[in-house]
Amino acid sequence: MEEYPIKNKRVLITGGAGVIGRELLKLLIEKGANILSVDRHPLPRGSWGGVLHIQKNLATDSLVELSDFRPHIIFHLAAAFERSKESPEFWSTNWHDNLLLSHRIVDLTREISNLEVFVFASSYLVYSPSLYLSPSLREDVVYLKEDSPIAPRNLCGAAKYYTERELEFVKEVLNPSLRIICARIFRVYGCGSRDVISRWVQAALAGQTVELYNKQNRFDYIFAGDVAEGLLRLVESSKAIGVVNLGSGVAHSVQDVLSILTDYFPGLQVRDTGTREAFEASCADVTRLKQFTDWSPPTEIAEGIGRIIEFEKNGK
Repeated sequence: MEEYPIKNKRVLITGGAGVIGRELLKLLIEKGANILSVDRHPLPRGSWGGVLHIQKNLATDSLVELSDFRPHIIFHLAAAFERSKESPEFWSTNWHDNLLLSHRIVDLTREISNLEVFVFASSYLVYSPSLYLSPSLREDVVYLKEDSPIAPRNLCGAAKYYTERELEFVKEVLNPSLRIICARIFRVYGCGSRDVISRWVQAALAGQTVELYNKQNRFDYIFAGDVAEGLLRLVESSKAIGVVNLGSGVAHSVQDVLSILTDYFPGLQVRDTGTREAFEASCADVTRLKQFTDWSPPTEIAEGIGRIIEFEKNGK
């Protein structure tokens, strides 16, 4: 693998205080990068190795500080998410925090002449749900490939795909030398996240009942630390470019997750609310990721859940 060096590079991260952003910051500090992190929220207390972190609303505030930083690499992680079935209120949130915000960050590529790599955290929600959703339980898991049909599942998926197309325009028309990577990330869980696994761990520690439905649903759960490492490895691989699936490559059912939690919490109270809507059976085809990086996400789901439990027990 032909490597692209990170040391001493100026690296801009949007969404640096998020669950993936914090993991990525730690890795970049180890690599010796010069880092500007931007988020609405502050970084949690800890040692951040001289990272410059500024708080601003990237959808509305001035971006002069970002362009003046003149980054060599941009990791655009900032985004808003809801559950797959989005609320009416998310219409406005999606416009400001996904579409408008991302357009403004992509527009920076015209101003930063020394920019070399742009990494966008996209989502598997861009793929057509008809591929992996069905009204009845299916035996097989659908491995989604980068060339699988596109039909965004919801507003967030549509926003992610629109930004992918804007970046494609940048590459084709405005800056052909810019290396652009669109990582289509699958179901992220991690320490300090709002994902369902973290919520269940919090409920279990509090002695509360865990509620679930469609326990046969199967997802590609990927630990946030592995997402961060995957993004970094894609940048370090000079041949990595374009759309790349970023998942574990292994599907686990909701019941699998529940069984792991029950091992940790033998007295766990569970309320099964039955079946709702369609069944999902999705997983990432990570062939392209492996070809680019010679790497696979190493964190098994039981190990990842154990890390979240320790994180929550130790007061975060």
